[in-house]
Formats: sequence, structure tokens, C-alpha cells
Amino acid sequence: MPSEETEVVVVGAGQAGVAMSEHLGAHGVPHIILERHRVAERWRSERWDSLVANGPAWHDRFPGLEFPDVDPDGFATKEQVADYFAAYAEKIGAPIRCGVEVTSVRKHDGRPGFRVETSEGCIDARFVVAATGPFQRPVFPPIVPEGAVPVQMHSSGYRNPEQLPVGAVLVVGAGSSGVQIADELRRSGRQVHLSVGPHDRPPREYRGRDFCWWLGVLGLWDAETPPQGAEHVTIAVSGARGGHTVDFRALADTGIELAGLTASYDDGVLRFALDLATNIALGDDKYISLLRAADEYVERNGLDLPEEPKAHVLGPLPDSVTDPRRELDLAEAGVTSIIWATGFAADYGWLDVDAFDENGRPDQRRGVSREPGVYFLGLPWLSRRGSSFIWGVWHDARYVADHIAIQRGYLAYGITDRPGAAPATRKN
Repeated sequence: MPSEETEVVVVGAGQAGVAMSEHLGAHGVPHIILERHRVAERWRSERWDSLVANGPAWHDRFPGLEFPDVDPDGFATKEQVADYFAAYAEKIGAPIRCGVEVTSVRKHDGRPGFRVETSEGCIDARFVVAATGPFQRPVFPPIVPEGAVPVQMHSSGYRNPEQLPVGAVLVVGAGSSGVQIADELRRSGRQVHLSVGPHDRPPREYRGRDFCWWLGVLGLWDAETPPQGAEHVTIAVSGARGGHTVDFRALADTGIELAGLTASYDDGVLRFALDLATNIALGDDKYISLLRAADEYVERNGLDLPEEPKAHVLGPLPDSVTDPRRELDLAEAGVTSIIWATGFAADYGWLDVDAFDENGRPDQRRGVSREPGVYFLGLPWLSRRGSSFIWGVWHDARYVADHIAIQRGYLAYGITDRPGAAPATRKN
């Protein structure tokens, strides 16, 4: 059966795929976006019910469209975010095909381009952009055996407290997902244990400005590499209930019992590393460092922003930190559910090309892989710290689209009879 042909196949119609389409369209590059579900599906069906964006609406958006019915300083719900991307795709006329799963991508033998096999046939493309993002496969540490408690689930499967059986809950992971889920469960009346690992803890707001603004004016969004040892450190920040700074002391005051990193399990007993105080202290240091950098910026630039001396006062550590729990007998503590807020891993099993390092990670620079013609988009630290945020994906996509347009120009040299072969220029 003959295959379809196009210049670029973009795999995934989340924020990365939609951004890619806008920039390819501006260059006049023919392309197709393939999405196995709906546009921005993960926002709709793989997040808990009360989730909101972690950045304010004025910041976490594309330049070409504001969030409707969301205050600029407010935080869009997950459905509003998904609807936003669907509306943006319609606005730019993105050529998205939903319900089409990509099963494999292989390089052509003896000629440029790739064969893209899908659930609805084959497509030959000169370029392929993997825009599936970092949240593809839930990481579920094999610590607690199946059946040890009635329910174990990844945070991507959690929806609301009513979903869980009666009893206490252990939440493993202290990033944005873990702390928000733990807080919601405690507010519902549950006894909650929270296993806290290394984390970054920025202020939600300081001196009248959101932390997103501070990272921008301080140049921290543009950091090109993470600090040594912090490549996978989670960020504890929340847009829930209008947005607030995550404070582990305050969480402990509500009755949440804090523990260190979940280390091992044996015969009904879960054991924790004795690193809780260290993890809290390192998070506090990052929090205070940002406050001080903000104060210096205000002073240096003569800004009229209200001082917040109380923000620098952290208060005493809770007993669960000074006298940390070493182990938890799950049955004795009445724990009936464990929620693993332990992040995700990428899954590129469908991408059968030489674009990965010895550890199976994309070998790329700013999205351009070592396999000519293959690109990655939507990954954390793809080009800078802001790459995993909505606005950062949009700017990364522009760079990748520019690179594709340049390569098309080289490939078009000396060819005048191939449709669409002439070097494209950006439309203003």
C-alpha cells in the first residue's frame, strides 16, 4: 500500500506539538501532527481532579493567546489548560490527526528521511519531531510488594480522596504533585504520612511578585544546565487554593507526619532514610537564597516593592523532623493506600533511530539530535531551566523549527522541481 508523504511528522499534540506546529506553519513547512488521544490529553485524564497550573495565567501561556475566563494572576484548572491548547491549535490551524498512534519510526535505507508507521498506515517524512514530552511512563519504585496494602497507585492515577479506601495514606514524593495530594487528603480528614526527598522550594510570591517573575528578572529561567546533582530535583510549589508557598512546617502543623526518603520494605514495615532534616534544610536554603537575591535586585534597581521580613523567618522544625520516624508498620498505622508521586520516565520505544546515548536518553542539544532529521521537544532542561514550562516549550519549538527550515534550504539546493523544496522564509 503506498504511503503518504510530508516534510515533517510531529508526534504528540500536547503543548510541545502545538507550539511546533505554530512555528513550522510560520515557515511554510508542510507537516502533520499525530496524537493517539485528544489534544493535551494528559491534562484531562492523567491528573487529579483539583489540579491547577503551577504558574499564573499571565506567565504560563503562549504569546499568541491569553487564557479566557482566568484572572492573569490566577491559576488555570487542568480542564482550562487542555481547552486552551485545543483552542490554540484551532486558532493556528494545526494539522492534527487525533486517534492515530505512532508504532515505529525508522530511517530510510539509502535515501533521506524516515518511514513513520502508524495505526492508520505509513507516512514518509523528511523530518520527525518527538514532542511527546517527559511524562510518558509513570515511575513506580518496586519497594512495596503488591498486596501489602489494599491500594498502591502512581500520582497519575489519583483523582480524589473518595477514590481511596478508608484509612491512612502514605504519599511518597515531595514535589508539586506529592505535596498537593498530601494536603488535599489531609483536608479531607485522612491521616497522611509524607515521604520527603530532596527538593527545591521557591516562594509562591514575594514582595508582591510571583516566583515566576522573580526567576525571570533574576535570569534564572535562562540557566542552561542544572546545578550539579540537581538534574532531577523536584520543585515544591503550588497553585492550589489561589497559590501558596509550600511550607513543610505548615504541613506538619495540619497533622501530616513527615518522614525521610522511602528506602525499603520488609514484612509489613516500611523503612525511611534518616535524611529528612537534611532535605528540609537544603530546601530552606534554596528558598532563603531566592529571597535574598530578590532583595538585592530590588535594592540595586530602586524598585518600590513592599518589604516582607516575615518571609525570612522559618520557625521551629516540627518534631517529625527533629526526631524522625525510622520505620512505619503499615498495618499498625492503618495505612490502606500508598500514592507514589515519584515522577515519570520517557518512553521512546517507537523511535528506532540512532538518537540516544548509552543510557537510552535522547542525545540532543537544544532539541537537535545526533541523528540528522530527528528532533526532541518538551523535555526538562532541553535548552534551559524554563524548557518544561509552557512558555519555555514555545521558545524551544521556535529554535527547532528554525533548524528544520535551514536544513530544508540546504536540501533544496540544486532542486527546482520538488514541491515545497525552496528555502522557506519566516512569515511575520
